[in-house]
Amino acid sequence: MKKYFLPFIMLTIFETVAVALWLTQDNIFYLFNFSYIGISLSLGMLLYVRKYKYARRVAQFLVGLYMLVYLGLICGENMQIEGFWYYLFTGVFEAATIHYAVAKIFGPLLFGRGWCGYACWTAMVLDFLPYKVPETPRKKIGWIRYLTFAISLIFVSALFLAHVGNIEKIMFWAFIIGNAIYYAVGIILAFAFKDNRAFCKYICPVTVFLKPMSYFSLLRIECDKSKCVSCGKCRKVCPMEVDVTDNSRKRKNGTECILCFECVKSCPKGAL
Repeated sequence: MKKYFLPFIMLTIFETVAVALWLTQDNIFYLFNFSYIGISLSLGMLLYVRKYKYARRVAQFLVGLYMLVYLGLICGENMQIEGFWYYLFTGVFEAATIHYAVAKIFGPLLFGRGWCGYACWTAMVLDFLPYKVPETPRKKIGWIRYLTFAISLIFVSALFLAHVGNIEKIMFWAFIIGNAIYYAVGIILAFAFKDNRAFCKYICPVTVFLKPMSYFSLLRIECDKSKCVSCGKCRKVCPMEVDVTDNSRKRKNGTECILCFECVKSCPKGAL
């Protein structure tokens, strides 16, 4: 039963958050929302334990489509970083602020950048592209993520400073247009750099939150040095180019592990 421990823990964590927010916010939506996400993630992990090939993709679609289509398009909530700034400036702790707190600010202390591997609706589409393993060397343009982060903050700040009316409608259209731009840029970069995850590595503003918190993540891929034969297969299949054979927190690209477990599946000695 030990192999089912992680899915159970993940479900327990999200159910705890769901009940806590339901009771403190007096809104049953949070019970449904976080229960659904917890069940989806736990199902993906359970399918992985059962060796189902597309286990991660199942969770990615269940969560990604829910947040993109239901919360974003149907409910009109901007779940992008602009929505986070919007609710933060209005002083309201709900929707995007709660989402960011759980999934992208404090959550990574537990599961690192698992969000990027199991729930991101942008990566959900980009992972369909043909370059699942990078075919070109990593580019030194990661600074762009800080630029897009700043642009998102300046955009929302300007709306408030200018006292623009009907900001909620603007936020909805910002969600639509922003996603379209993200998909377009992500696809272009994937083909230009021959790397599906180029957008995640260089452009995505959310990583500004994820990277520093992921450094302290409790859930990490670790290598059993007594079993490792230094074949290099784990590094060859990693979409984020993480050196998982190094167990230190300063390992190469260590804060970018999306817990896809491709390295674990490829290891011939079961060292990971």
